[in-house]
Amino acid sequence: MAISLAKFVIRFVEEAREHLVRMGEGFASLEKGMSDPELINQLFRCAHTVKGSSRMVKLDTITETAHRMEDILDAMRGGTLAFSPELGQLLFRSIDAISRLVDCAAENPDAPELPPLDEQLCQALAGMLHASTTAEPDKPADSSLPVAPPPVVPEPVTTAPATTAEPKLKTAETVRVRLSKLDELIKLMGEVISSHARMRQRLLDLQQLERGVGKISSDGQQQLSLRSFSHAFRDDVQTQHLLMNELHDKALLMRMLPLTMVFEPVARMVRDLARNLGKQVECTISGAEIELDRQMIDLLSDPILHLLRNALDHGIETPQQRIDAGKPPQGQISLSARQDGGWVLLEVTDDGKGIDPAMVRDKAIRKGLLTEETATSLTPEDIIDLIFLPGFSTSTIITDLSGRGVGMDVVKRCIVDDLQGTVTVESRLGQGSSFALRLPLSLAMMRVLLVGVGGLPFGFTSQHVAALVRVPRSSLMTITAGRSAVVLENEFVPVVPLAALVRIPAHQIRPDTERTEKHPGLLLLVLQVRNEKLALIIDDLLDEYDMVIKPMPRHLRHLAMVSGMVTTGKNELVSVLHAPALLDLARRLQMTPSVTARDTAAPSGGGSNRILVVDDSISTREIVKDLLEACGYQVTLAEDGLDGLGKALAEPYDAVLTDVEMPNMDGFTLTARLREEERYRTVPIVIITSREREEDKRRGIESGADAYIVKSDFEQSSLVDTLQALLG
Repeated sequence: MAISLAKFVIRFVEEAREHLVRMGEGFASLEKGMSDPELINQLFRCAHTVKGSSRMVKLDTITETAHRMEDILDAMRGGTLAFSPELGQLLFRSIDAISRLVDCAAENPDAPELPPLDEQLCQALAGMLHASTTAEPDKPADSSLPVAPPPVVPEPVTTAPATTAEPKLKTAETVRVRLSKLDELIKLMGEVISSHARMRQRLLDLQQLERGVGKISSDGQQQLSLRSFSHAFRDDVQTQHLLMNELHDKALLMRMLPLTMVFEPVARMVRDLARNLGKQVECTISGAEIELDRQMIDLLSDPILHLLRNALDHGIETPQQRIDAGKPPQGQISLSARQDGGWVLLEVTDDGKGIDPAMVRDKAIRKGLLTEETATSLTPEDIIDLIFLPGFSTSTIITDLSGRGVGMDVVKRCIVDDLQGTVTVESRLGQGSSFALRLPLSLAMMRVLLVGVGGLPFGFTSQHVAALVRVPRSSLMTITAGRSAVVLENEFVPVVPLAALVRIPAHQIRPDTERTEKHPGLLLLVLQVRNEKLALIIDDLLDEYDMVIKPMPRHLRHLAMVSGMVTTGKNELVSVLHAPALLDLARRLQMTPSVTARDTAAPSGGGSNRILVVDDSISTREIVKDLLEACGYQVTLAEDGLDGLGKALAEPYDAVLTDVEMPNMDGFTLTARLREEERYRTVPIVIITSREREEDKRRGIESGADAYIVKSDFEQSSLVDTLQALLG
């Protein structure tokens, strides 16, 4: 099905103009001498967004110009290029050039025809970037361009109603609405839904009052009137409920975008990456016309790209390897989508070598994730699922292409934690692998179960709820000290009191004698995350309906066990618990003899490991030091390779992190020199550098590094996860 890009071009024009205004204001601040690192980061993000958005709508001239600006800002962000008047002129000229191109796209969004690329400008930007690697910091390179007139900063854009040449009703189908207005509408809709919840509560109150009147009043007419009012009010609530659902569905459609916004750019990237790897790959796409909420689209790009990179790097073989295996030299990667009720199913499939369960099992045993005895009891499918564990990777060298030190945990964390979906994998050795993602159409409103424990309400999103069952207490089995389980559908499921996980003190939990007599036994809420289940002992099921989940306040977002809040009909705020975090916590608790408050504290990540950080950049050294010390590591700093070698030989370290570009001794030489020492033959060494060329990565591998992280892709969580994975 062909996708018209016209509406996406219009949206891009509005977004790009806003970013150009911000960049113009930012460059003006830099001219005045302001050098706030966060300002440069904001400017970099603006250029990066314009580049990515223009690529999605195939405005290649804008993409190329924005890419050159992004490279300049990245160098400024990394400290390799300083702002100068000459550079400022080039950046302002770049804004003007992109503004003219954006205006051309706005004139004809159906078939935009852009002027050719300003080669002189792009060459000057590239020359400035190249000169920054050879020129002294206080001697800015000559831009070789004449001095430009004062830059023209585009004015902010106001949204006007769409016009049409023909007086037809067709205009109603193409209403232009700013994304911020749509977000306001979604938030307002949430308040309406909260109001509806209060009406539901009023109905319950009225029904309770009706029962009371029936007991104390002998006036039959009064009872009849009250009952009639109750029925009418119930009908009104039901009608409002139907209308709100319709309002929600239609409003949400205004924020829906087709998956082609994600599929097409990453498919083109697959072809480019395949060429760089010397592999022949055909990437096919289906179902790109299916639409998801814009909020979902924004978060989906990274996991999809990660899966495709993983298929290229670890799955698809080289042409010769495929021929030797009896396969055609060209590999196949497919990216497909289909709708299943209120869910969308995405699949990334390749016909490569597949995942070797034996390799996964051996790696898990070496890293201490499994004992050999436990491994023998697992099915091949269970073993393959181990790739989703944090820090797990079957790759012998960690680069920025696929693993980045955290394996498929990146995908799992985004799909399960952020997008409230599920991810599963099927693989056949020698034939290929398939990753299936199951996602809701939107995160704006979700089905929530409200349960009660110890007199307190808690919420769970329905996609992680497998069952709600009541079992006799005699069915509860004690496996080992402090660990309980129950058999549900011929499967052993661990059982943990929810009160223990959320730390409700024992003296607050009072048994409800009336409820116990009416419903003897245990009420279990069974959660499922991928193939893992957990049964939580709860007191009551309070309610179940569609609710708007409000994000946690910024100062509370560190609470991993709570994913958001909902408002009940009694105007109470209820915490929505994060099922994956609960399973992780329960898993830790079950490893101890008993469930106590002491056990619920998360263990320190670093322990007593001593880390040597070698980098000639003071800021980089301090950032890495603060990050690692916050995770419990003991950190020693070295200012260059020679200093690092001396400190490494003077006393032992458990891991070494090193830059490449350093005076006296570079990181490659330092790594190779350390590998000559007996004590550092097996010590993890991580290279963190801005060099992203394939030959540099190969040199890092050859020198003996265990991981190679590119600074442009650097994430704090990736570094910590990489270090934890290597230290085992």
